[in-house]
Amino acid sequence: MKKIYLVLFSALSLTTVKAQNKFNLLVGTYTNTCQSNGIYVYEFDASTGNFKEKNSSENVISPSYLSVSADNKFIYAVNENGNQSAVSAFGYDSASGKVKFLNSNASLGADPCHLINDDKNVIVANYSGGNIVVFKKNADGSITEVQQLIQHEGKGPNAARQEKAHVHMVMFSPDKKFVLSNDLGLDKVFIYKYNPTSKNEMLTLKGSVDVKPGSGPRHLTFSKDGKFVYLVQELDGTLTTLSYDKTGNLKVVAETSILPKGFTGGTGAAAIKTSPDGNFLYVSDRVDANSISVYKIQKDGALELVEQQSTLGKGPRDFAIDPTGNYLLVGHQYTNDIVIFKRDIKTGKLSDTGKRIELCSPVGLVFTKI
Repeated sequence: MKKIYLVLFSALSLTTVKAQNKFNLLVGTYTNTCQSNGIYVYEFDASTGNFKEKNSSENVISPSYLSVSADNKFIYAVNENGNQSAVSAFGYDSASGKVKFLNSNASLGADPCHLINDDKNVIVANYSGGNIVVFKKNADGSITEVQQLIQHEGKGPNAARQEKAHVHMVMFSPDKKFVLSNDLGLDKVFIYKYNPTSKNEMLTLKGSVDVKPGSGPRHLTFSKDGKFVYLVQELDGTLTTLSYDKTGNLKVVAETSILPKGFTGGTGAAAIKTSPDGNFLYVSDRVDANSISVYKIQKDGALELVEQQSTLGKGPRDFAIDPTGNYLLVGHQYTNDIVIFKRDIKTGKLSDTGKRIELCSPVGLVFTKI
């Protein structure tokens, strides 16, 4: 009898492990350069690197970046479409991968390029508009019209790219008491106090930090312990480490470059992510580089370069590491594919699996539970 129980327990354990290794991969795309339905949902097996398409949205305009609700029932997307840009809400059934359009409202700023959400609000960075907007959530997961708009003003030394404010990202602090926002045009990181239940002042300015002039801050991520922020600057490939404390104070503590020594080509640093275990930092670079830099995160927050790996495509605008940390997937905007790399959890190094997801102009990649 004990043997039977043991066999049953083992089988149940194996099934549970297999189930935990499967996730949904959501991909936001540009729809103005090739044939795309908008948002795609794939089932991804983090034990093998295999995938299959489950579903997609219908006729959604350039949902480039996505943000999924904490309960895994809704997807929020920017519709990056110049002066006609919007933000949309979708119902999401993770089992089937079905994406159902709920509603859409004007972003009140051209070219929204990043967004976050919690149970009360959806917060959006408008790149060309140079502003941050906040939508309230309705009970059914849809969004209201914009309830708060914060306009950034000014310019930077790069006349071609910093002629005005260009808000590139919004990010919750780990405790969600603050929202950090990078402005590529102003070479600043803004810190806003977050008041989620307020009617129209959800964000109030606490302060800002200046970074290297002309560097163009794009994306940031927190260390796993929340004590450091790693910021990548798009225009010159600078990688900045900042200390962070729970009162929302940021301070620049170190600076390096993701560019290889002697590199003379074009650069366009893009995405930055930490591994699930918090031990490694990954940064992508576009234009001529088309690479990912891998760094070991030391106990004191310092970074040690491990390797620089070609992404094997053009335009690695975003990438995602699956929740187990086994694989890193890179979306290429211009070669229309997602390259699947195996990730060595101990060393952080990447190796090509040969597996590719072919689709039009992938931009934002997000893993969710099934």
